[in-house]
Parts: sequence; C-alpha cells; structure tokens
Amino acid sequence: MLFEDVLEEYFYYCLDRGFTPKTMQNKRQELKQLREFLMQKRGIEELESITVYDLKAYLRLKQNQGLQAQSIVAMFKLIRAFFSWCEKEELLTENIAKRVETPKVPKKVLKGFTVEEVQAMMNAFSYKTYLDIRNKAIIAILADCGLRAMELRGLLSVNVKETSMIVNGKGNKERVVFISPALKRILIKYERFKKQYFQEKQTTSHYFLSYTGTGMSHVALDNVIKKAGERAKVKGKRVSPHTFRHFYAVQSLTKGNIDIYSLSRLLGHTDISVTQRYLHSLNDEQLYTKALSASPLMNFK
Repeated sequence: MLFEDVLEEYFYYCLDRGFTPKTMQNKRQELKQLREFLMQKRGIEELESITVYDLKAYLRLKQNQGLQAQSIVAMFKLIRAFFSWCEKEELLTENIAKRVETPKVPKKVLKGFTVEEVQAMMNAFSYKTYLDIRNKAIIAILADCGLRAMELRGLLSVNVKETSMIVNGKGNKERVVFISPALKRILIKYERFKKQYFQEKQTTSHYFLSYTGTGMSHVALDNVIKKAGERAKVKGKRVSPHTFRHFYAVQSLTKGNIDIYSLSRLLGHTDISVTQRYLHSLNDEQLYTKALSASPLMNFK
C-alpha cells in the first residue's frame, strides 16, 4: 500500500477525531517531511517497506540539522502516533516506531511566578478602557483557573456560567472549571464593559474579543501576557500563559490543599504523571508549608 495513500486516510481519521487546526498542521508537516525523506533518500514508497532503520536514519537527519532534543521528541511523538494507528488498523503487524529510541530531554525546573508578581501583573491594567479591563480579566482567569492558551482563546460566552465554565481542552475534550467569587467580580466588570463597548457592533461568540469584535489570536494573547510582565517588571522568568498554569497548579497544591487527582481533572490532564511534574518545581519553603499542613502532631486538637 502506498505510504502517501495511507497518510491521506490517517489525516481524515484525525479530522474525524476533532484534532485542532494547529495539531493537524503539525501532523501534516512532519509526516509529509518523513514521506519526502523516505522517497528521495531511501527510495521507499510502500508503507510495508518502511523499517526501523529508515526511521532511525530520519531521526539522525533531524539531529544533524541541529534540531534540539525536545523538538526531536515532540516530532517523533507524531510519527509514533501514526504508526500506532497503522497497527490498530492492521495495516502493519507492529508499531515499528516504538523501537526507535529518542534522545533524552534534560529536565528543566520552571521558575514560577510569586503571588506578588501575579498581583502586580493584574494591577498593570486599569478598569478605564475595554482593552485594559479585558487584559486584567485574562490575567485573572489564567492565574485562578490555570487554562491553556488555546482554551482561553476558544472560550465561548455561552459557556461562562455563574460559578463555572465549560472549557474545550486538548483532543476536543470538554471539562468544567470553577469560578471563584474573587474572579467573578472581575469577570462581571469585564462583561459589563464588553457589552457597552460592542453594543452596536457585530461580534463572534468568543468570550474574550479583540477590539474589532473577533476572537483573539495566539500572538495577541502572547502580547497581553508579555505586556503585563513588562509593566510589573517581572525578571528572569518565562512570562507566558503556561507559567500562569504552573502558578495555579503550585498554589493549589501548597495553599489550596487540593489532592493531585482533583487537580489533574481541573487542569484537563489525561495522565496524572503530567500533573505530578508540578510537584518537582516546589521550592523548600513551599514543601515546608505543605509538610506542616500534613503533620499529624500539628493537627492534634
């Protein structure tokens, strides 16, 4: 069977599964690069002719091109997913990509935000203009709910309720995220200002809107976060939506006394091991606070 034909069927399968446009773009780009390599460098057109050695050669090519270990691991994850599908569809007897060893990625401990830094970033925006109050609400919702960037941009107004919101996460999976009273106060002000600002304008159904009434782009959201970091003078840290997600997770584990299973559900993780990574970034002071709260003697009446 022609590798090119199998790829086309796989892409339709992925579309049917509801993968995001960004994920589809990554899959198409990487698997088409693999197809070109196999055809031009290895003379392979048939799916059944691909061997472990061909995939190892492709991985070496990426390494020789200077691709970092983390990027190679991410790239090969897409390839493994394709060959796993081929095995499930009985197009191949095994997932040969499983036998290819990828480079080990050095673990980096993310240096998270402090409470003071997050407060300063929220206070970097006023309640005077639409964009300022929208930006304040964005910072607040990221810090208080730990949403992914794509989840925040895709949030629909109809899904924001009184005390909760329905979030569309990875793999098009919906989950419920709860709204605290402190966050609700900010959202109410944002919604009021938003209604006034767009009262005679046509808008999309997104909760957070650009000044023209459309949904926010990835670059626009990134610019909001970076502007907040600059105004609050946050130094030596990655100022991004994911760092707010990290802040939410660490605060929940240390101050909220939430168990890791509940946190995993709130964050939309399919595997609890992903949530456990946040435990590795706790500093000594945070671990001490957590240890005190768990101390049997300290909890004696």
